[in-house]
Amino acid sequence: MTEFSCLQFVSSFAFEAMQKVDVVKLAALSDPELRLLLPCLVRMALCAPADQSEAWAQDKKLILRLLSGVEAVNSIVALLSVDFHALEQDATKEQQLRHKLGGANGESILVSQLQHGLALEFEHSDSPRRLRLALSELLVIMNKVSDSNGDFFIKSSELFESPVYLDEVADVLCILQAELPSLLPITEVAEALLHVRNGSWFMCLLVANVPDSFNEVCRGLIKNGERQDEESVGGRRRTEALRQLCKMNPSQALNVRAMVVEECHLPGLGVALTLDQCKNDGSEDTVTDLVSFVSGLLLGTNAKVRTWFGMFIRNGQQRKRERSSSVLWQMRRQLLLELMAILPTVSSGRIGEDTADTDMEPNISVYSALKEENVVKASAMLRLYCALMGIAGLKPTDEEAEQLLQLMTSRPPATPAGVRFVSLSFCMLLAFPSLVSTPEQEQMTVMWLSWMIREEAYFESTTGVSASFGEMLLLVAMYFHSNQLNAIIDLVCSTLGMKIAIKPSSLNRMKTIFTQEIFTEQVVTAHAVRVPVTSNLSATITGFLPIHCIYQLLRSRAFTKHKVSIKDWIYRQMCETTTPLHPQLIPLIDVYINSILTPASKANPEATNQPITEQEVLNVFNGLTWGENNRCRQRHSITAQLLVLYYTLSYEETLLSNVKPLAVQKKPKSYSAALMDQIPIKYLIRQAQGLQQELGGLHSALLRLLATNYPHLCMVDDWMCEEEVTGTDALLARMLLTNRAKHHSPKKLQEAFQMVSTNYTQLMQTLEDLMLLSASELIPFAEALMLDLYRLLDADVPRRILQIVNQLWMLLNTVMPRRLWVMTVNALQPKAKLLRQQKYTQNDLMVDPLIVLRCDRRVYRCPPLMDITLHMLNGYLLASKAYLSAHLKENVDQDSKPYQNNTMGVMGQPEAPEVTREELKNALLSAQDSAAVQILLEICLPTDEERSHSAGKVLKQQGQIDSLSESLENTQETLLSNVREVQCLICCLLHQMFIADPNIAKLVHFQGYPSELLPLTVAGIPSIHICLDFIPELLAQPQLEKQIFAIQLLSHLCIQYALPKSLSVARLSINVMGTVLTVLTQAKRFAFFMPTLPCLVSFCRAFPPLYDDVTSLLIQTGQVCASHVATQAQDIDPIITRLKYLKEKAEVTPELHRGAGLDRIKKGKTIVPESLDPDVLLCQRVEATFLEIINTAVVGV
Repeated sequence: MTEFSCLQFVSSFAFEAMQKVDVVKLAALSDPELRLLLPCLVRMALCAPADQSEAWAQDKKLILRLLSGVEAVNSIVALLSVDFHALEQDATKEQQLRHKLGGANGESILVSQLQHGLALEFEHSDSPRRLRLALSELLVIMNKVSDSNGDFFIKSSELFESPVYLDEVADVLCILQAELPSLLPITEVAEALLHVRNGSWFMCLLVANVPDSFNEVCRGLIKNGERQDEESVGGRRRTEALRQLCKMNPSQALNVRAMVVEECHLPGLGVALTLDQCKNDGSEDTVTDLVSFVSGLLLGTNAKVRTWFGMFIRNGQQRKRERSSSVLWQMRRQLLLELMAILPTVSSGRIGEDTADTDMEPNISVYSALKEENVVKASAMLRLYCALMGIAGLKPTDEEAEQLLQLMTSRPPATPAGVRFVSLSFCMLLAFPSLVSTPEQEQMTVMWLSWMIREEAYFESTTGVSASFGEMLLLVAMYFHSNQLNAIIDLVCSTLGMKIAIKPSSLNRMKTIFTQEIFTEQVVTAHAVRVPVTSNLSATITGFLPIHCIYQLLRSRAFTKHKVSIKDWIYRQMCETTTPLHPQLIPLIDVYINSILTPASKANPEATNQPITEQEVLNVFNGLTWGENNRCRQRHSITAQLLVLYYTLSYEETLLSNVKPLAVQKKPKSYSAALMDQIPIKYLIRQAQGLQQELGGLHSALLRLLATNYPHLCMVDDWMCEEEVTGTDALLARMLLTNRAKHHSPKKLQEAFQMVSTNYTQLMQTLEDLMLLSASELIPFAEALMLDLYRLLDADVPRRILQIVNQLWMLLNTVMPRRLWVMTVNALQPKAKLLRQQKYTQNDLMVDPLIVLRCDRRVYRCPPLMDITLHMLNGYLLASKAYLSAHLKENVDQDSKPYQNNTMGVMGQPEAPEVTREELKNALLSAQDSAAVQILLEICLPTDEERSHSAGKVLKQQGQIDSLSESLENTQETLLSNVREVQCLICCLLHQMFIADPNIAKLVHFQGYPSELLPLTVAGIPSIHICLDFIPELLAQPQLEKQIFAIQLLSHLCIQYALPKSLSVARLSINVMGTVLTVLTQAKRFAFFMPTLPCLVSFCRAFPPLYDDVTSLLIQTGQVCASHVATQAQDIDPIITRLKYLKEKAEVTPELHRGAGLDRIKKGKTIVPESLDPDVLLCQRVEATFLEIINTAVVGV
């Protein structure tokens, strides 16, 4: 703007003096500078101050002395002598009048009857009239601004445009605002001054005379400003005014710029203030404020600011006005100058190894060394231009593109910052390939890329940075070969740290350069194998690493295509890992396993990678010795061991999942069972559990593989036990650990076991000390503990020792379950087998889990050891299921040949249906589970010795026995505690098995078991209520034994679970009994009803509504038997008479149930028969049942 080019603005020195009221600096001002500040200084000298100190009195004298020689002071004093109260009242009246007239220019109250122009009237008027003239004109402009609705205009005002009266008008304006602040708010006055000529000059004088209002004025102007100031005249005038204000007070320029960004208004002002700051700063050692400011706007997290400034760049490029006056053009010019200032020295000579291409033209820059102090600035400059072009849409000029390419292809020193610069340059080249427009520039780019390949190893070794640009080159080359252009775009955006819209089609030329001139696929694979692995790889190492390159090459199957072995590299990288786990390791192992098992193409089924050998797998775990302080002797980190474990488990699972596709080719070899037995899987899983946060998803992936392939290592009981041994009790045990416990050895434990028969105190003390050790510290004692376990089967061994051994076994089970189970099974074998030195292996026990129960029979009556046995049995049953499933998958080729019945069917009849291997496996597992259940139920039965011992004990206590009934009843009440405890343990296991697979419960009950166990199973197995679902089916079986067992089972279930479902099934069973009564022969009728009639008592006890049905059944049974007896000419009338009498009599006399006979019936004993005829005996059973039902109803028992 040239309208105030000849005017003198307030200098920053003068403004600072006014702001701080520094009288000394004010005295140093020249007369023209002092003239601008007279309104404030005169008011300061004449008005009564609030500060009454001596220092201010002296300063005030200096100010008066300073003003005494200035002639214009008199006119200002005259202005201050006016009655401002009256002036404000007249101005308020005029405002109200204009408001009523709708803003029309009617007669003015402040100024009336102007005979000449406003400037001439101002010259001829005295001080009061001058104030009125200026105030009237200012109010007109302010009213017009408020009515303009944001539309900018220029108000032609002779008063504010005449250069002769500018100083006097400025004095009047400053006095008016100072004396009438409520009528003339300084922010509204500043807004109005934008609409007159020389408004910026007036505004600066106004603020200089009220320096405390600087921030207020600036914020008001910015808040009312345009979003894009370069688009309108008003925006440019506002920007220029604020720029002049900031020149007057440069210390607040950055604060004003922050207001601009906060309001998202006037972007040109923010850039202009930054350019002014750069001119004043002049620093060349650091990144300039312009680069930092623009980068912060475009790369910050505020999307609103980013969009606002991007629009400023786009609009600025579309304008056709003078480029030199555009703030955007000035910014681009300044950035280009800064870019050229850091460009390296360009040499066109051929130096050393860079002279590979002798046909190169001499004017091509071959060597351009970037100075070390400029590397960081160059990186910042590259990111800024990337943001300008990619986010803001800046289109570089030819000069800018040439200088940018020159900077991008320069060669920095081998420092971490240099590595970062090369990575940014490379990504910028991919993001904006249009920067390379001529063949010479393309040749220069190829030379620079070749230099990157040669110098990558040197840069990495010198800088010590693991993630160098060499891996990025390899990765991009692999993406180009596999045509993954979107992956390249993501890589570029990630490296640059900004989201840029890159068209995949724009990468075609770079793809040609990479795939045909620099990195052929064979070169990529050969180079990738030679790249050293990353030492101590972890998630803390960021950037692009060799592992990313190998991962992409494995995905594209480049190694198998070119027959390059990658196994050793992957194995070394897995061994060179630490926590926290790098997120790329698990995907790398997965894709490596896939490349081993799946050929690259059907045409070449041999094109697969080699798996890691068994010896290499074992080498990782060789340092994991089962000794004291074993962790100190580990050769590999726990991360490496867990990764190798994940590899082996995932390899086996993937191999089994792809057996059918692999059947047509050479089947890859699976790892042997002996290898898997040597890997301490549970110990490693327990270690991983404590490192879940650092291992990422590895722990959950291992648990998934275990649950699928090793379900016996994922039992719920084990996890619950592990929670106990890793809780506060374990910490307390560590605190109580004594030196004596630390110095125990397996040999001392073995000696204590050998002395257990004579002195069990030493063994107990040793075991108590071992309880204070952790699970891993107990591992050396496992073999000694299991070797002498059979010594604890003697009857005189204290229970405390057995309990401690049980706890130690459970503790060891958390770290070495499979090995421990094998040792325990072999240790508990009967002595006869021990003499034959028969040792079972892990495979034997998985093939036949029932081996666990072929132990010394004394284990069956030793609850602590029986608990261990049941735990192993449950584990091996689960292991057997997994083993058989894996066996089927491994031999999947036999599925096409289902088993058939070898015997030929009768002519005319269909052949037997085919039986698949899957059905055979399921049948085997069901038979295995049911056999285990039947054996366990058999163990629950008291032995003959226990029965006789219990009966003899009862006889001694009572002296005599009333009857056989009382003897057996008391026997039940005095069961041995060991038997009862073993029964409880077995019932708990059966409960878990029935819940896991209800079909086992159905199969076992269809097979049947001794009825004397029914009270135990119904009361001890909570899940046995599921039998109510299939009892109707069991009643429908043709075998009488199964029907009898079903009715007996139902009678106990009705007492235990008196549910509506039980009632319906009981009613069904009564109906079945009535039906069976009519079709059975005498012998079968006797065999069926003798054991089932007592069950009717339980039905009636549980469900009284069944009394009528049961009575009818009993009468019907008695009548059938009586009629059959009558055919044999026997007198049975007394029996029939008694039955009818019992049916008709509703109540029974008390004398009846006091009798000895009834008492015996109540206790479930039969009356001594007078005849051996089955029908007579059955009639007596019916009578006894009747009496017991009646007794139950009367007594309520």
